[in-house]
Amino acid sequence: MKTHPPDQSRRLACRALALPLLLAAAGSAPPAAADAGGAQALERRVKAAFLYKFLGYAEFPPQAFADPAGPLTIAVIGSDDMAAELARIAAGRAIAGRPISVRPLREHEPVPAVHLLFVAGSDGERAARVLRGAPAAYLTVTECDGGLRYGSVINFRIVDERVRFDVSLDAAEKKNVKLSSRLLTVANRVQKGGA
Repeated sequence: MKTHPPDQSRRLACRALALPLLLAAAGSAPPAAADAGGAQALERRVKAAFLYKFLGYAEFPPQAFADPAGPLTIAVIGSDDMAAELARIAAGRAIAGRPISVRPLREHEPVPAVHLLFVAGSDGERAARVLRGAPAAYLTVTECDGGLRYGSVINFRIVDERVRFDVSLDAAEKKNVKLSSRLLTVANRVQKGGA
């Protein structure tokens, strides 16, 4: 068996995860759509592809499913555009044999039990309020400065003009979600214990 130095192993793991993410991000959008929407639309597509893929790298507890064949549910607060992009990516697809349901939520709407909750926006205090009000959300994802401090399991960041993400193992443990080592390998930062 061939072994690789740690840096090379990390690059190989990043490539293994990045290729499906890039393919999902590119999706079926025509080139003109990317030009018209600009950098913000591209960032949204990349983040949506990550969100979709996160479901495949997370193991949820049995009680997360009321029905053995029930869907994986995603709720999005703060961005109807992100909810629409996720719905487009997930249309007709399944993860571990389960269909995917995407639901946009309004700011003050109660958060139902969901497998993945994405809180859009850069306002950390708002994200903290939403996360406190979403005890039944398993895999929580934010995109604000310090999102992990507020209890998010995964927080998006822009590093060198690329979408990256940090992971809190403590938050995942509190939510009873197990994350694949393949996902942790490509994270920008994995936090265990205090910040």
